[in-house]
Amino acid sequence: MTSITENDLTFRLSRENLLNQFQSIRAFTHYLVEPLETEDFVIQPMESASPAKWHLAHTSWFFETFVLGKFDASFESMHPQYAYFFNSYYLQTGVPFTRAKRGLLSRPTVSEVFEYREYVNEQVQSFIENCDENTWTEAAKVVEIGNHHEQQHQELILTDLKYLLAQNPLLPTYKERELRESAPTNPLTWIPFDEGIVEIGNSGDEFTYDNEHPQHKTFVQQFELANRLITNGEYLEFMDDGGYERSELWLDEGWSTVQQVQWKAPLYWFKRDGEWMNFTLSGARKVENEEPVTHVSYFEADAFARWKGCRLPTEQEWEHACGDLEISGNFVDDDHFHPTATPNAPNALTQMYGDVWEWTMSSYSPYPNYKPLPGALGEYNGKFMANQYVLRGGSCATSKSHIRKTYRNFFHANARWQFSGIRLAR
Repeated sequence: MTSITENDLTFRLSRENLLNQFQSIRAFTHYLVEPLETEDFVIQPMESASPAKWHLAHTSWFFETFVLGKFDASFESMHPQYAYFFNSYYLQTGVPFTRAKRGLLSRPTVSEVFEYREYVNEQVQSFIENCDENTWTEAAKVVEIGNHHEQQHQELILTDLKYLLAQNPLLPTYKERELRESAPTNPLTWIPFDEGIVEIGNSGDEFTYDNEHPQHKTFVQQFELANRLITNGEYLEFMDDGGYERSELWLDEGWSTVQQVQWKAPLYWFKRDGEWMNFTLSGARKVENEEPVTHVSYFEADAFARWKGCRLPTEQEWEHACGDLEISGNFVDDDHFHPTATPNAPNALTQMYGDVWEWTMSSYSPYPNYKPLPGALGEYNGKFMANQYVLRGGSCATSKSHIRKTYRNFFHANARWQFSGIRLAR
């Protein structure tokens, strides 16, 4: 990883840069919710998916709590009870409102939440422009975390909204988008990597979360990684071969889940007139064979890999394979909101970034000598290091400026509402 210079770091944490980021990221959140009707903002379709209104308020609460409340002695909250309503899980800042009941909060209203956001925007801008240098030195990295935290919630706004709209028999459209012409998918090939000791984790030369540290050495066995993502067409072959009926392909907990909730296909797939359809944020349409399969759980990704006589990569293999690959692909910046079929070369890795989060077989656990951030911000990642699996690479709902090769996303093995897909290893 290229070392950053002192000048680069100074610019990254400068008032001008972070204020520009703050303003553009906050504005992009508003852009994402522009197509919504008032009713769309308030419904919570499941415990794991929050209402859009809550996301808008929570990201403002984050700046209020961790920046303004900590570093600006003159700051006065617009509404002190918002600290209770819009805290997510930070127990060191107070007892949060019950997560499963966020959809019951008809008040504050949507318009009041937008007023709250505007109030926080003005206060943060004033703070960045006017605080003294010593205060800014301490606050800059927290502002930077807040910016990236909001980008995470932009992704959640889209994934949670998609799950909400899919519950409606009308299958409402979030945004009309033309279907991109599918590029032909070449046969899957394998890219070999030798065994050896490799460096994993981030050196700290760029913005990172604490779970990406410390950078450390680890040994990887010789392995091969598929040159591209698994497609809908390939997943249909798994389904047609009885993939959801064959217990020998599934982990025990995965098979129990299949039996209990009657999975038959990826989330958002349904049949119409005998043909598989796919609900997207641009409406329902026919499943395109060439597109990357998405909205599959770890259990489904693992079962598919077994069916192919392969496995999922470890997160160490995935990160090592990335090397110095350019971060390019189909991100939320493209305003498409759906994985796309991408031309792929047989001798090179493609689609490592964007389109779909790629499940790894690695449990989400701390790196050697991991230390969470001090105080309440230490609750951001570390306390979730149990019973979850790591995903890599970002998706079509992720901002390009938010992702990097060391980024560790994590979800429970049965989670499907994220844009999660499959890359094979062996």
